[in-house]
Amino acid sequence: MHKGAKYAVGGVAAALVGAAGLGVWNIADAIGGDGGSAHTEAAPVETGPPSAREVESAARDFLAAWEAGDTEKAAGLTDNVQAATAALTGYREAARIEKVTFRQAAASGATVPFTVTAEVALGAQRSTWTYESSLAVVRGRGSGRPLVDWQPAVLHPQLAAGESLKTAATEAPQITAVDRDGKELDPKEYPSLAPLLPELRKRFGEKAGGEPGVEVRSQGAGGAPGKTLFVVSKGKPGTLRTTIDAGAQRAAEAAVARHADASVVSVRPSTGEILAIANAQKTGFNAAVGGTTAPGSTMKIVTSAALLEQGKAAPSKPLPCPKFATYGMQFHNVEKSENPGATFAQDFAASCNTAFISLAGQLSDTALADEARDVFGIGLDWKAGISTFDGKVPSDSGAGKAAAMIGQGRVQMNPLTMASVAATVRNGSFKQPYLVDPSVDGRELARAPRSLPSGVASDLRSMMRLTATAGTGATAMSGLGGDIGAKTGSAEVDGQTAPNGWFTAYRGDVAAAAVVPQGGHGGDSAGPIVAAVLRGAP
Repeated sequence: MHKGAKYAVGGVAAALVGAAGLGVWNIADAIGGDGGSAHTEAAPVETGPPSAREVESAARDFLAAWEAGDTEKAAGLTDNVQAATAALTGYREAARIEKVTFRQAAASGATVPFTVTAEVALGAQRSTWTYESSLAVVRGRGSGRPLVDWQPAVLHPQLAAGESLKTAATEAPQITAVDRDGKELDPKEYPSLAPLLPELRKRFGEKAGGEPGVEVRSQGAGGAPGKTLFVVSKGKPGTLRTTIDAGAQRAAEAAVARHADASVVSVRPSTGEILAIANAQKTGFNAAVGGTTAPGSTMKIVTSAALLEQGKAAPSKPLPCPKFATYGMQFHNVEKSENPGATFAQDFAASCNTAFISLAGQLSDTALADEARDVFGIGLDWKAGISTFDGKVPSDSGAGKAAAMIGQGRVQMNPLTMASVAATVRNGSFKQPYLVDPSVDGRELARAPRSLPSGVASDLRSMMRLTATAGTGATAMSGLGGDIGAKTGSAEVDGQTAPNGWFTAYRGDVAAAAVVPQGGHGGDSAGPIVAAVLRGAP
């Protein structure tokens, strides 16, 4: 054999320089040198940990190939070519890394730290991302060569097994929510509004003139988004004008703070604009607009509307208030009070359950549900700009119908829907409540099929005024002048030691409703909350 001669080994031409080359390159064929016939034997494979020189060299070659954009070569210098190829390709394409450079640091054993400087670009948004990472060098089990031990953490130290990098626009631009007069609604000042901001951002971020930011994030094998690792651009926040009135909101926040678990909503009857939303509990669940509880005697507003429309009752018409009344089951009044000589208006103002129960047979099984939907807009899929529960008044019979007439049974409401009920009486027709003007996104507001007949609206207003001035709502409404009306409620809930306290009222072109879970009599617990909001509203 002549020195420097080339032989084909496994399809690759290799120059053999002395016997030392056999172990280094793991050549399978050995050549006999004694003039006899050639024979084949397995060459030794390097074992043991890579030397310091091998570690430094393997890391340098890998990083150089990665920096040059030679994915095939870089992946070939790892112990998992397939996984490294996919990851390095994703680093360039999914993570939108246009250029990357490395500064290799001194190795610590088989681990080589390095600094990454990556140029990230998505559309017109670009930024330089610098971070620290590291790799480990191992000896290939089959080849004996020093190779990079491939792990996703080589790309970025916070990547776990199965994760990769992705650069994308944030889900929606940030927003600056402002009140009806353009004043920023700081969540620190108005904490009840803080849980609404993510939904407002998602719905209206772009429509409010914002631009989404760009972030580099980790993502799971199925594409599930992980943590944000780098912000390429924060984007531009949009300014979203809401219908909130700062004075009403401030009053609402202060009023509910006096209770462990109270909620209140205020709306403008003439337009449906929501002026305030407040919850004592600052959680993800917004009870003020999403609650689903029985409204108690505040429901008698809707029941009275049905009875008045059908001529089954009139404000001045006598309607006794006995201690007990039976319709499918026995009902009673709070503290079993009675007034044998009461009129319908007096029954309403005193919140007499038994007087209303005595008229259950005068209404069809669908009458209450029809009135709630067709006149008061309950359950018409409101599009307020935020998620809301729009009330539920199902058709029922027997004891279920009687219970519904006094706001028990299967009737479900919240402060938003009950504020709207009072607002409908004040305005004479339903105006769907909304927090963001529909012109922002072109959505259609719900419309009730018909208005309250003028005579019925007038009767209801007179009955609610009587309640506010001389009935169960008088104490709470004391000192509020002008055009006022109110209705109290106490809703019994299974398992509770005290009923939920309800109150809904209006003053001029402002209506509000509140609930205090286990608050007892609505006039005492929820009434002062509503009155405070009415005082604080314009």
